[in-house]
Amino acid sequence: MATKTTTQSGPQIVDVGSVVEAVSSEDGNAPLYEVESLCMRCGENGTTRFLFTQIPHFRKILLSAFECTHCGERNNEVQFAGEIQPKGCHYVLDVPSGDKKMFNRQVVKSETATIKIPELDFEIPPEAQRGSLSTLEGMLMRAADELAALQEERKKVDPQTAETIDEFLIKLRACATGESHFTLILDDPSGNSFIENPYAPSPDPSLTIKSYERTPEQQAALGYSSAVSQGKNTLEATSNEPHGSVGARAGRRAIAQSNSAEIADALFRYSAPEEVMVFPTTCGTCAAHCECRMFVTNIPYFQEVIVMASTCDGCGYRNSEVKPGGRIPDKGKKIIVNVKNIKDLSRDVIKSDTASVEIPELDLELASGTLGGLVTTVEGLISKIGESLEKVHGFTFGDSVEDSKKNKWKEFQAKLEKLKSLEEPWTLILDDALANSFIAPATDEIEDDTQLTFEEYERSWEQNEELGLNDMDTSAADVAYESTNVAANERTI
Repeated sequence: MATKTTTQSGPQIVDVGSVVEAVSSEDGNAPLYEVESLCMRCGENGTTRFLFTQIPHFRKILLSAFECTHCGERNNEVQFAGEIQPKGCHYVLDVPSGDKKMFNRQVVKSETATIKIPELDFEIPPEAQRGSLSTLEGMLMRAADELAALQEERKKVDPQTAETIDEFLIKLRACATGESHFTLILDDPSGNSFIENPYAPSPDPSLTIKSYERTPEQQAALGYSSAVSQGKNTLEATSNEPHGSVGARAGRRAIAQSNSAEIADALFRYSAPEEVMVFPTTCGTCAAHCECRMFVTNIPYFQEVIVMASTCDGCGYRNSEVKPGGRIPDKGKKIIVNVKNIKDLSRDVIKSDTASVEIPELDLELASGTLGGLVTTVEGLISKIGESLEKVHGFTFGDSVEDSKKNKWKEFQAKLEKLKSLEEPWTLILDDALANSFIAPATDEIEDDTQLTFEEYERSWEQNEELGLNDMDTSAADVAYESTNVAANERTI
């Protein structure tokens, strides 16, 4: 079978397999493919056009559009040619009434995404609507048109249900035309959906974006294997030499060999573990079996942390996480560092997934969870911010975007680069409600670092609610702890 391909040099015949080749190619200038397809309405042959393209700083996508010249049937669909993202995404858009510009936002909905409007008790499950690339208005009008498509048949069979749907369609179209205030929720376990932020790179007051770990059920729905390999259900501990050259044993060996104090201090700067635990897991990208390594270490002037790292031999995917050890702190913490010289750019930074990042000089604020947990430097954090914003604000360089918006983004990128070149002093603020973030001092004693400030504060009720602390019940654990202490005292007596 062959397909007709339209290129700048004229039509040519290529194999159907070329579409697949185009999807897997790194070249974004793939041609437009035309394929004869059966029309499901009239039974005649129509034409489906395929175009493989890449939304700048977002994803590779495959656009398909069907048109039947016999009956006029038309539809289009977007499919994702790239990989499933490591985490799911959750968008909440507050849409006020009367704001027409709000409905021009670009919306990418993948085939695994769910759309909800709580005010209408309305939900579009993944199986009810295919992937689409549209505006907010277009997406809502499409949902209304699909609901109204069979109303005439319903009125003949079930008039009461048809009347209820008519009443609902009035409310849905009122939302689509901006007559009613509503909240749009877009949840996608694959992480491939997107709602445009027209204020990029500044925060959008109407849009909330969160990333989350997929549940085993969501993993299975995406085609991931949820089972771990047999025979590897227990933790494996190794007492071999600790990895790297900063282990506690290596430090003691350096002292025994009469190395200088400076080398010994460097070796003990961060104490590596005596024991690395290894346990089986699955790769978040290709679902192949791999191993996760975990160890506990102590950060001077900070606290005990758990470091987890995994590498997939199948696809090469790497992932690392830093989790806090010990109890939940009673107060949140804000860390402020004034960046003035090259030494400040080299400060170690531990950013937990509950910390927000703020740079007042750029009017930049990233909500908690935007970058996830990171172990990096100040300079590395700025680079990560630039990469993250390019990925999140996917339509910044699209063909339909005004030049003013493109220039605004380019100016912001230039400002980010100026931060790393230290043309002017600037301020980095990490605000962590769980006090699990840290910026290392530039001096031997933390009290001598005048550019680094720590501020503790009482968490608000909203912050405790978001962290799940308001409903936390530890009474059972307290009873078990007390009974253990009583039993231990009785044995002592």
